[in-house]
Amino acid sequence: MLDVSIIIVNYRTRGLVKQCLKSLRRAGIVPNYEIFVVDNDGSEGLAEMMREDFPEVKLLEPGRNLGFAAANNLALRRALGRYVLILNPDTEVPSGCVELMLEAMENNPDIGILAPKLVHPDRTRQESAHRFTTPLVPVYRRTPLGRLPWARRALDRYFLRQEKFTGPTEVDWAIGAALFVRREAVDEVGMLDERYFMYFEDTDWARRFWERGWKVVYWPAAEIIHYHRRESADAGWFTGLLRRVTRIHLASAVKYFLKWRGQKPPR
Repeated sequence: MLDVSIIIVNYRTRGLVKQCLKSLRRAGIVPNYEIFVVDNDGSEGLAEMMREDFPEVKLLEPGRNLGFAAANNLALRRALGRYVLILNPDTEVPSGCVELMLEAMENNPDIGILAPKLVHPDRTRQESAHRFTTPLVPVYRRTPLGRLPWARRALDRYFLRQEKFTGPTEVDWAIGAALFVRREAVDEVGMLDERYFMYFEDTDWARRFWERGWKVVYWPAAEIIHYHRRESADAGWFTGLLRRVTRIHLASAVKYFLKWRGQKPPR
């Protein structure tokens, strides 16, 4: 069995995939590993680029856009690693980061999901670890109501803004841009829930990990650069509501709250 399986999902991000794979190559990863790229698009010549520049990478071509959860699951079913690193294409993995996360998981067998510290290119920290959401949080984030005092307090709590994150910290969930996951735990908990086309699958997964007694831990010593852009919130609040990606986000929120209605969060 391999040590680590790395999974990257592409949807019209050919250039970012190339840069991400270059960063993994530069990192000189020591443990035995494999890389999967799942091409959810198929129209921008990714396969040709992969065959020419990254023949060692396993390319999966489902022939249609499966969404984030189903595309990752496609690779998860084929992954041979004891650990899985789910990675967005808009990330850059520095040298030693994978080894650090692997060592942390080996030394802490109760961790199911390890979330590295995501940073902007200028190395400032991104707010990537959160408390479990409530139905009002998406409303506060996407409308002018978020400027009200009680809404700001709710958002501060959701984003864990009171936390200093000076060391490993248990969190409710962390965004799926970079997650280092124990395969043994995945086999027990189950894969990502494919009812979510995109968004909330990471929240749901972490919740199921906690339900089964596996910890989700934010590990700030492991840093990954994330060229993050909140695609569903790029426009103004009213215009943004009309965009397809925003509608997908809101639809996933509805699915999440209906799935877990009447149940208290595990933490």
